[in-house]
Amino acid sequence: MVNLNLPVGVSDFERIRENGYYYIDKSGMITEILKTESTAVTLITRPRRFGKTLGMSMMSSFFDIRKDSRTLFEGLEIFNDRVLCSKWMNQYPTIFLSFKDVDGLSFASAYNMLSATVTDLYKEHLYLLDSDKINLYDKKIIGRIVEGKASVTEVKKSLELLIEVMRVHYGKPVILLLDEYDVPVAKASNHGYYAEMLEVIEALMSTALKDNTSLRFAVLTGCLKIAKESIFTGTNNFVSDTIVSSRLNEYFGFTHCDVEKLLQDADLMDQADNMKVWYDGYHFGDFDVYCPWDVMNYLRDLQRDPLANPASYWKNTSDNAIIRSFIDYAGSSITGKLENLMAGGYIVQKIEENLTYDYLHSSEDNLWNILYLTGYLTRVRNRDLAEPLSDGMSALMIPNAEVREIFETTVQKWFSDTTQTLDRKMLFHAVWDGNSDVLTAEMNKLLRMTISYHDYKEDFYHAFLAGIFAGAGYMVESNKEHGEGRSDVVVIDSRGGRVAVFEAKYSKALDRMSADCKEALIQIDDRMYAKEFEESSDQVYCYGISFFKKRCLVMKK
Repeated sequence: MVNLNLPVGVSDFERIRENGYYYIDKSGMITEILKTESTAVTLITRPRRFGKTLGMSMMSSFFDIRKDSRTLFEGLEIFNDRVLCSKWMNQYPTIFLSFKDVDGLSFASAYNMLSATVTDLYKEHLYLLDSDKINLYDKKIIGRIVEGKASVTEVKKSLELLIEVMRVHYGKPVILLLDEYDVPVAKASNHGYYAEMLEVIEALMSTALKDNTSLRFAVLTGCLKIAKESIFTGTNNFVSDTIVSSRLNEYFGFTHCDVEKLLQDADLMDQADNMKVWYDGYHFGDFDVYCPWDVMNYLRDLQRDPLANPASYWKNTSDNAIIRSFIDYAGSSITGKLENLMAGGYIVQKIEENLTYDYLHSSEDNLWNILYLTGYLTRVRNRDLAEPLSDGMSALMIPNAEVREIFETTVQKWFSDTTQTLDRKMLFHAVWDGNSDVLTAEMNKLLRMTISYHDYKEDFYHAFLAGIFAGAGYMVESNKEHGEGRSDVVVIDSRGGRVAVFEAKYSKALDRMSADCKEALIQIDDRMYAKEFEESSDQVYCYGISFFKKRCLVMKK
């Protein structure tokens, strides 16, 4: 194995190149962007952690007139195009701004973060205060913004002003690179001040982008394509590049060739299958794409421990609340679709890219759209479908093992939370009364409420059993060593001095349930799962349970 200097968590292009970090060349994206240089505004939408910020940082280094970036780009694809580099490299005043930190529980706190972000941007351009080309009135506004004393109107017009004064100072139109443009309205939608934040962002955008002769062009990135009339009102010559239809797909995320070269350089080609199963599977336009955040994190862990298993790195970058809110909103109407997805199948939905955040939770269709556009689902390629779809419809599936695990974890938590709100008294009484008939009936009621996965295999039922008793004041042990093996679930009522031992079996056919129940009880006896509790507890109940899809049968020893 070769230890590579991996830039995990580093999205600053200059830092990566100056410090010799491993870099997968994406500089060809600049060439693609410049093929449509006459386009005033290009909006690029991709899921989080697919390299949007690094791509914008790279473009900033390439275009910014204040820099000399030749050494940073030497050896990269774009450096071979000497004519393009001569015309564009470090030739234009460039603004690079990110809204990633604009958040708050209230509009006031979020607006303050936005204002502070604008102030920090202006501090990068303090030289403008010394320019003899800029009039005194604009300098006074610049001074108020830098001091954090700008009015709301001045903040709304701050991008327009900065673009104008930079054009005046340099005598050239300005390139604007705005990263995570949709974060402020996304957070506002989550916290209940959408209308107030939308007004500010719409003014900020429209004044900067609409018919601005001081603007050479603008590139914006985000997770979702907000409807044009919502933010980009009146913006002409506007194009979008999304996961549905794109010319830039190979530049966001890692292609198969990227990952293969990375594994070859690290001498870890034996991990190719793990990488593919866990982190590949995204279909952006015509490209199959790996999540770069996951690939780099897993490679780093392998360099530390060659026996490291793949992990869900992507889920740790967000609370994944969208899936939970989806389940809470749609309830039982989506159960069948979720079960199909989590079993490896696909669903057919109409995809609408133009969304407004205030209507995201207005319909089930919108929610499926969000899951697709934010990377929790991906399109099934037409060639992999048994028959063609109707116009406007897309087949959606879970892209890989990592995202499937996110769904499963979320569903488990949802079931656990849901069962805690239900009246389970009859079920608990049945457990401690030894009434297997009532216990069967009550468990069947809960089974019909669940969202199942893993094609009804035993690990689903183990989680189901443990979830029933969660938060009810009992100690619950799952797959813990007892006797001469591991019992599935043990429920301990410390105050009552009672213990219930459960052994679950997955039945392959309905008529096998009774026999499988008896087999489970024999296993409890043969492996002495209950023995250690017999001296310390007044009562020990042993239950064999067989499951077949959404049916169960309980027998008591």
